[in-house]
Amino acid sequence: MRPPLRAVAMLAATVALITGCDSGDDWSQPHPEPAAIGTLGPGFVAPSTTPAPEATITPQPGSWDGVHPPKDYRVVLLTSGDDDPTKVLVTAVKEWADDEHVDLRTIVVGTAHDAVSSIAKAMEMGPDLIVGAGNDLIDPLALVTPSHLDEEFLVVGAELAEPTHNVTAVDWDGASFRGEGLGASSTYDPKSFTAERCAAAIRAGVAAVLNDLTGIVVWL
Repeated sequence: MRPPLRAVAMLAATVALITGCDSGDDWSQPHPEPAAIGTLGPGFVAPSTTPAPEATITPQPGSWDGVHPPKDYRVVLLTSGDDDPTKVLVTAVKEWADDEHVDLRTIVVGTAHDAVSSIAKAMEMGPDLIVGAGNDLIDPLALVTPSHLDEEFLVVGAELAEPTHNVTAVDWDGASFRGEGLGASSTYDPKSFTAERCAAAIRAGVAAVLNDLTGIVVWL
């Protein structure tokens, strides 16, 4: 446990921790470095290229379908907010985890004040990936993630304004909240958070992370 995080995590009294899709694996035990099962299809990225940091890529639909996480991939879902877009995102992540036999633990952030301590709690758990769902998490993630470059983060349905290499985002026209006082895009549309698009977002984002295409925005 990182000493600075221990103190922060103690503040998370109002954070609700829910375990779902849990294989019973003890996360304190040694765990192999996760590797993708399957390969990206043509059109996910341009051949023989690696996207520049903070770049936006627009993969061909379905080019991520052949990539799956290893069994018992350890994922913490951080979620904040009870708005409809966040609910659809959370459902999509949980259904993906169930389909892919992912070991998913969920932290529900009680208030905006608890967000930083909730992120700390997620990191304390030692996951392979932390997935963020909910616009209220963007500013806290922007604050925390640059100081913890060894942790992988995936944001679905929003993005950080200046992500470090450990933060990947999946966004689309109608989403693209970036925080930091920037608010929602002028094209923000809650109705764009369909079940189909949110399901594609988690699958495309994880495919990117498992293939070391991180620190970028995957645009659907």
